Amino acid sequence: MATMFGSGLSNQTGAAIGSLAFPVLGPLGVVAIRQYVAALVLVAVGRPRLSDFTWRQWWPVLLLAGVFGTMNLTLYSAIDRIGLGLAVTLEFLGPLSIALASSRRRLDAGCAVLAAAGVVVLMRPQPSTDYLGMGLALAAACCWASYILLNRIVGRRIPGAQGSAAAACASAVTFLPIGILVAVRHPPTAGAVLCAVAAGVLSSAVPYLADLLTLRTVPAQTFGLFMSVNPVLAAVVGWAVLGQGLGVPEWAGIGAVVAANAASIATIRT
Repeated sequence: MATMFGSGLSNQTGAAIGSLAFPVLGPLGVVAIRQYVAALVLVAVGRPRLSDFTWRQWWPVLLLAGVFGTMNLTLYSAIDRIGLGLAVTLEFLGPLSIALASSRRRLDAGCAVLAAAGVVVLMRPQPSTDYLGMGLALAAACCWASYILLNRIVGRRIPGAQGSAAAACASAVTFLPIGILVAVRHPPTAGAVLCAVAAGVLSSAVPYLADLLTLRTVPAQTFGLFMSVNPVLAAVVGWAVLGQGLGVPEWAGIGAVVAANAASIATIRT
């Protein structure tokens, strides 16, 4: 439990710290550095033998790389516009949709309605509503759902963590010219680079290694149930680190999405 909580807290804290570099690097620059850090960690752990990959293995890896980069870019762009708590909650609809879509239980249909109600509350029209930011968060949700599906394919075709490592490496190579361009147009400060590197370590390296350790002893159902806490952690970290307070309607919407996920997973028969 401590490891799972630490993983979620590290992930959200990393995103919050990374957002502190937005004024200098922008979301694009922060994501580029995060991709480099993720690649270094995953390549060190997975040690992919790229020369042994066949085209049947390469094409899902390349798709996974594209989805991985797009997911982080849309999420961080959403955080920049609508705040950490709302962005992570809307992104969380991705894995929740995968879980609900594969079920035929009436309870899950009710959970889907509850989650939809939460989204309606979060996206209700207001003078200050940032629909572009919410759209970016929903795009991140679609990417996360695609990421899950592609990871299943990669996991079946490539042993161990080699597939994930290869995807992270390909994504980092794609972001290399982007990172150079950002550095030329917006010369980074040491503090901004440090924040971006911290985001990579806390949001990629620590959660990956912690989850790898946790899944050896914790059932997948329990792990999935605990993941539903992430939107709440994001909202709390956004308030504590970034001063992004939320009103009662926003907390109600986040609570509805979290409750829908928790109820769906907690009632799965094993």
